[in-house]
Amino acid sequence: MEYMTESTDRNPGHILCCECGVPISPNPANICVACLRSKVDISQGIPKQVSISFCKQCQRYFQPPGTWIQCGLESRELLALCLKKIKAPLSKVRLVDAGFVWTEPHSKRLKVKLTIQKEVMNGAILQQVFVVDYVVQSQMCGDCHRVEAKDFWKAVIQVRQKTLHKKTFYYLEQLILKYGMHQNTLRIKEIHDGLDFYYSSKQHAQKMVEFLQCTVPCRYKASQRLISQDIHSNTYNYKSTFSVEIVPICKDNVVCLSPKLAQSLGNMNQICVCIRVTSAIHLIDPNTLQVADIDGSTFWSHPFNSLCHPKQLEEFIVMECSIVRDLKRSAGAGMISKKHTLGEVWVQKTSEMNTDKQYFCRTHLGHLLNPGDLVLGFDLANCNLNDEHVNKMNSDRVPDVVLIKKSYDRTKRQRRRNWKLKELARERENMDTDDERQYQDFLEDLEEDEAIRKNVNIYRDSTIPVESDTDDEGAPRISLAEMLEDLHISQDATGEEVQGYGRSCSEGTQSTELHINPGIRRRRKNLTGGTKETRATTELQNTGALSGERFVEDRNLELRVLSYCIGLTISESSQSLPHQCLCIPAFYYLMC
Repeated sequence: MEYMTESTDRNPGHILCCECGVPISPNPANICVACLRSKVDISQGIPKQVSISFCKQCQRYFQPPGTWIQCGLESRELLALCLKKIKAPLSKVRLVDAGFVWTEPHSKRLKVKLTIQKEVMNGAILQQVFVVDYVVQSQMCGDCHRVEAKDFWKAVIQVRQKTLHKKTFYYLEQLILKYGMHQNTLRIKEIHDGLDFYYSSKQHAQKMVEFLQCTVPCRYKASQRLISQDIHSNTYNYKSTFSVEIVPICKDNVVCLSPKLAQSLGNMNQICVCIRVTSAIHLIDPNTLQVADIDGSTFWSHPFNSLCHPKQLEEFIVMECSIVRDLKRSAGAGMISKKHTLGEVWVQKTSEMNTDKQYFCRTHLGHLLNPGDLVLGFDLANCNLNDEHVNKMNSDRVPDVVLIKKSYDRTKRQRRRNWKLKELARERENMDTDDERQYQDFLEDLEEDEAIRKNVNIYRDSTIPVESDTDDEGAPRISLAEMLEDLHISQDATGEEVQGYGRSCSEGTQSTELHINPGIRRRRKNLTGGTKETRATTELQNTGALSGERFVEDRNLELRVLSYCIGLTISESSQSLPHQCLCIPAFYYLMC
């Protein structure tokens, strides 16, 4: 007897759709998917086009009922915001998946692809995919409205310095720009003796006050005024004012210390010269080269004033100069400056050249002065000094002349200055005609003092050509290695802005202006093989249609830059590239 074995593989039976008669697998509705979708739309009631508000000023989106949030394009935060706009209709279905569909950044449109499921006829579950368009509408938020009104503020910082020169303010301005402390200000107003910073919140003002205390020696007082109050909800509206006072000492001021303070600083002489004002006051004794730093708390405990203002500077000519080799130091003396050299000089005023009257003094500029040089200084012997500490000193302890700095031709220095600084956008009123001269003094201080330059962003001025140093008279200059390239903004083929960020210049790009294109960095991974010359030629071909290109017009300069960047000789470079075909972004990539 034989047994018949049945096959275990059984195909399920098929039925005909009750609508169109197509064979389908059995389902609770007994209808094919096409017919079911034609009869039932599970996305019905969900809007296919929604508007969303966006503030151009602060780059924030509006989240009902009254919140503005910061979101990036195609970010999770922005996706959550878009889904909340259709939260009520989505509650009737099951959301399976959601994601962005790419759109042009400037199209003012956001597309979100949704996948939903819903139970329909007789327990059948239908899944559908559709796209919701979000129209981005421009709307100014309340905070930006108050900023544009220019009459709303919650806190103000009044920075003041009781001096005739603004060197400290110019230095402070560059520090604010470097660290971006001006970004939260509503407006900045300049007055004759200081600056006013207006803020929309007290917290931003307090942060600025802490920054000022870390950068310049100062002290402050805080006060507030009640504007309105609500006794039912126990809320109060105040306006806060911070009064910041900077020490009244600037660079190149001659000061007279109190005997107690001079003794605590290492028995240095009372007559000193201020060589720098940063977070502390840096003083030097022109008779012994002894240096000392005085912070803000020490100054306010033992205050002192400047003996002469900058307008009293007189020009002297050096008749004789000798270096002091052996200097006897007293007991308990402080630190000696290594950057200066003590010298004994005989000087004569340029206004008294028809006389034989000369002055003898010691100076800390012995390493700079030679017979015949011009130097600026204060004539203490022929001026009225109204200071309590000077009046108590012996007359033989007060020098006749205090030399401050060596004098150079200002016109020539301005003409060859190939760098510039950025300025704060501020309101100016009651401007003094002497501000331009004071600003030029600050620029000269940057050239002469390397310690101050380290805290300042210096940008190369491409409008001024680079001059050779053959006709230099010894005036200090800022090297190209210390300069940054300014920010250039252009548009690429898609209309997007392309930015080139500031970078340090090098010797190989002295006479060129770099317009950095981000496409160079993206293509760097593709240039993996070949010699330097092959990679350079490939980069030139790839970047031929990019924006921001600058070609070197001078043939000799082209060959020099080419030889410096890729190590070719003049003959090789002239054969490899045609005239005016040097693409600066390509060689900037090679140097980096």
